[in-house]
Amino acid sequence: MFASIRRLLNQFFRKSRTINNEPLNKVSLIVIILVDIFILINVFTGLDNISRWHISPTEAYPCYSEWQNYRVKNTKDKDYEIVKLSFPYSPNNQFSFQQSYQQGEIAHLGKVNQICLKYGEYKDKINNQQNQQIIKTIEQKQEKISNLEQTNRNIRAKYDSTLLEKIAGQSREQSINQVGAEKAKQQLDQNDRQISTLRQENSNLQKDLVAKPESTSFLSFIRDENQFTEVEKGYQKALFWYPSIQLGFQSLFLLPLIIIALLVHRFAQVRGYGLISLISWHLLVIFFIPLIIKVFEFFQIGAIFQFIIDIIAPIFGGLLFLINYIYILLIPLIGFGIIKFFQKFVFNAKVQAANRVQKSLCLNCAKKIRHRDRHCPHCGYYQYLECENCHLLTYKHLPYCKHCGYFQNSSKTIN
Repeated sequence: MFASIRRLLNQFFRKSRTINNEPLNKVSLIVIILVDIFILINVFTGLDNISRWHISPTEAYPCYSEWQNYRVKNTKDKDYEIVKLSFPYSPNNQFSFQQSYQQGEIAHLGKVNQICLKYGEYKDKINNQQNQQIIKTIEQKQEKISNLEQTNRNIRAKYDSTLLEKIAGQSREQSINQVGAEKAKQQLDQNDRQISTLRQENSNLQKDLVAKPESTSFLSFIRDENQFTEVEKGYQKALFWYPSIQLGFQSLFLLPLIIIALLVHRFAQVRGYGLISLISWHLLVIFFIPLIIKVFEFFQIGAIFQFIIDIIAPIFGGLLFLINYIYILLIPLIGFGIIKFFQKFVFNAKVQAANRVQKSLCLNCAKKIRHRDRHCPHCGYYQYLECENCHLLTYKHLPYCKHCGYFQNSSKTIN
C-alpha cells in the first residue's frame, strides 16, 4: 500500500513540474501556480453557487422554526408573541409573508411546503391596518414604560444620598442633589403608578389582539398537531437529504470539468503537446481537490454520518465520540480501496502498456515512436526486456512474451 502511495506521489510531482520530461523554470512555475490559484477560487465559487441551486430545508419549510419555538415555549403570553410575529419589522416590506415564502422558489429547484404557505396566509390576515395600529399603540406605551423605569433608576441612585442629608440635618441649600428625599419618594410613587397603569393597558391591548377572529383562526391552525407533524417530518427529511443533494450538484459541476481535462491531457500526451499536457494535468488536479474536500464534508454531515449516528446512539447512548473511531478505521480502508481501484483500472501498467503498444507509443511518456525503436527519443525510456524463457526481447509490462507466449513474472509498473 505504501509503495503504491509513494509511486503515485512521485508520478504526480513529476507530471506537475515538467514539460516533456524537462523541469519548469521558476517564472513558468510561478505563472502555473497563479493560474492554479485563480481557477481554484472560481471552482469553489461555482461549487458554492450550485450547492444552493436546490431549495434549502429552511426555505422549503420557512414556518418550521417559528412553529417549533411556539410549541416548546411555556410562557403565559406565548400566544401574543407568535401573533406579534405577523407584523414585519420593516414597515416598507413590499411582500406579504406568503409572497416572501414563495420567493424561496425563485431560481431554485424544489417547492415551498403548502402548509407553510397556508401559515403565511394566516399571518397576512392578521397583518391588517387595525391590528397594526394596536401594535403601534402597544409599542408606544412600552416605550413610555421604559423611559419611566429609567427615570426611577436615576432617582433611586440619588435617593440614598438625599436621605442621608436629611438624617444629618443638612440644609436643602447645601445639598448636592437637585431633588430632596421627600420629593424623590413622591416622584417614584407617581412613576410606579403610571407604569402599572400602562402595563395594564398593554395587557388589555394584547388580549384584544389575540382575541381577534384572524388571530384565533391562526392559533387554532398552529395548535393542530397533525399539521405540525407533517411539517416536522418533511423538514427532517429535507434536512437529512440536503447534504446528499448538494454533493450531487457539486459533482455534476465538477465531473464534466474533470472529464474534459482528462481527455485533453491524454490527447496532449499522445500528440506530444508538452505545455498543454502540463496545464491540463494541473487543471485535472485542481478539479479533483474540491471534489475530494466535498466528499469528506459529506462524510461528516451527510446521510452516511446520520446513518451511523442512528446506529450508535441507541446502543451506546451519549458516547457519540465512537463515531470518530469508526471514521479513523473506515477512511483508511476507503483510501486503500481507491488506490487499488486506480492502480488496477486507471493507472494499470499492463492496460496502459497494451494500449500504447497498439498505437506505437512510448510505454513511459505515451509519445509517438517508431515500431522498432528500443529507446524513446523523447524521454529515453527503454521499451523492452528479455524473455525469461526464449531470451528474446519482448515488451515491458505486457504479461506474455510476443515470441514464445511465456508468462513474464518480472513485469514492472510504468514509472
